[in-house]
Amino acid sequence: MQRIPLAIRATLGVGALALGLHMSAASASDLELTVGVLNDQSGPYADVTGRGSVVAAEIAIEEVGGSVLGKKVKLVTADHQNKVDIASGIATKWIDVDGVDVILDVPNSGVLLALQEIVRNKGGILIASGGGASTFTGPACSPYGFQWTYDTYSTATAIGSAIVREGGKSWFFLQVDYAFGTAMAADLKAAVTAAGGTVVGSVK
Repeated sequence: MQRIPLAIRATLGVGALALGLHMSAASASDLELTVGVLNDQSGPYADVTGRGSVVAAEIAIEEVGGSVLGKKVKLVTADHQNKVDIASGIATKWIDVDGVDVILDVPNSGVLLALQEIVRNKGGILIASGGGASTFTGPACSPYGFQWTYDTYSTATAIGSAIVREGGKSWFFLQVDYAFGTAMAADLKAAVTAAGGTVVGSVK
């Protein structure tokens, strides 16, 4: 069996450590780490997250022996269908009824930002791998939310500044009209301007 990348195995460890912090007052029988992979399993992001993320989590749990820091790991999954209301309903039930401790993946930045507030108010941990809007760790920053893989700031800063240095100093944005596009345009404009370039306009 191919070994799971360190990042995925470490994510389970992060979740268990976070669980340990907020379980200090829990009963001795409540020693299970319930991990929820919430993503797009039927829409435009299904190929890059979807069932693949679920399988990766299953293999990661198997590789660590089904437990982390003495806590048995249970996995639940759901398709948020790229709809804020559906994702919010799932996350609320997971936390309030099913005892989910950590929510992972969450492609779609609009969904991710909505879940940030749910987890902030209800408890638990939110670790984003799919959603990339830097507003998640910027204006909407929460001590319970973590961006694991990438964000629009890192992407815009690396690519934007490099292209300006290579001579691409005049920019016009064709921007997708949702949360990710808004964050990407703001971060890219800042990076281009800081590197000495100019944004002459944009359209959504």
